[in-house]
Amino acid sequence: MSDETVSRRVRVGVIGVGKMGLSHLAIVRALTHVELVGVVDSTDYLLDVLSKYTGAATFSTIEKMIETARPEAIVIATPTGSHASLVRTALEHGIHVFCEKPLTLSSTESRDLARLAAERGLVAQVGYHNRFIATFQEVKRLLDDNVLGRVTHALAEAYGPVVLKAKGSTWRSKRATGGGCLYDYAAHPLDLVHWYLGAPQGVRGSVLNSIFSADTDDEVYATLDYADGLSVQLSVNWSDESYRKMSTSITISGTRGRIIADRQELRVYLRDDAEIPEGYRAGWNIFYTTDLTEQVSFYLRGEEYSAQLESFIAAVHAGETEARQNGFSSAAHTDLVIEQIMRDAAGETVAAPITALPTTAPKRGMFGRRKSA
Repeated sequence: MSDETVSRRVRVGVIGVGKMGLSHLAIVRALTHVELVGVVDSTDYLLDVLSKYTGAATFSTIEKMIETARPEAIVIATPTGSHASLVRTALEHGIHVFCEKPLTLSSTESRDLARLAAERGLVAQVGYHNRFIATFQEVKRLLDDNVLGRVTHALAEAYGPVVLKAKGSTWRSKRATGGGCLYDYAAHPLDLVHWYLGAPQGVRGSVLNSIFSADTDDEVYATLDYADGLSVQLSVNWSDESYRKMSTSITISGTRGRIIADRQELRVYLRDDAEIPEGYRAGWNIFYTTDLTEQVSFYLRGEEYSAQLESFIAAVHAGETEARQNGFSSAAHTDLVIEQIMRDAAGETVAAPITALPTTAPKRGMFGRRKSA
């Protein structure tokens, strides 16, 4: 690699400076090989503050930023209902895209965007940050190594205190803009299930229940069916005040043991007849995220947020033509399962099996292993 390639900086724009957008903006400004060339938002006051205190170039539309700042890559962190048009505009201009999850509110639209990104040879990644959490990555490694034997059942959960009263709704709790608990919360464990187990054959027993929201669901329950009797129970509630913040967890049972994982801890039970991997033993094994996580270049909210953007920028900087993880095709599949849950909850007939979308195999080596002592 030439000195020019090593020193080259990727020109990046950020669209949306709400809670997640500000986090992404801070990380982008801190990453090596990145030049922030513009920020887009619909709120003039925010743009004035950013311009005054950071010196960043600000724009009111994506078109103005593209025309003036000419970014190579764009980070999109706007309400979900706006994703489709923003992503399409960027891709049609030959710009790499990192988009917050879920990709869109339509699996057909998500699939079309995945195809467009592939046709243009662009890195297109969605912000399912759990795939960059070391405990969840270790689960993936163990499953790939068949440590549990035949997987028979899984429980995918997410709980948190987002909507706790009837008043004061936001774009997240409106079906047309955020998609409610199903799209905003359940998408996370569903993405992990897809990563671990692939596409289900069908969906049944789905319940979308409103607790406080007038326009959408606050809790989601469903069963995903797979071949060989494997089933996955989905349990999600974003109106749970017993949690201080969002908590996502996964429990996977197999013929040779059991895995329980969340962001903080990984617990693995292995039977005596299991093939015990290095660093494990028969019986219970407990690891904490600090035992597994490798250091990132910039820490904000959690190492996973920097890690996912580092992966995106690294792919763009290296001239690669697809995301190393969390590509659009994978995200489109999650959107498809979400739609199947909606249809099943409404009493509609859900065709089975659910058609699997093409996905890119995750690259090994960057994450998902225990750090060196």
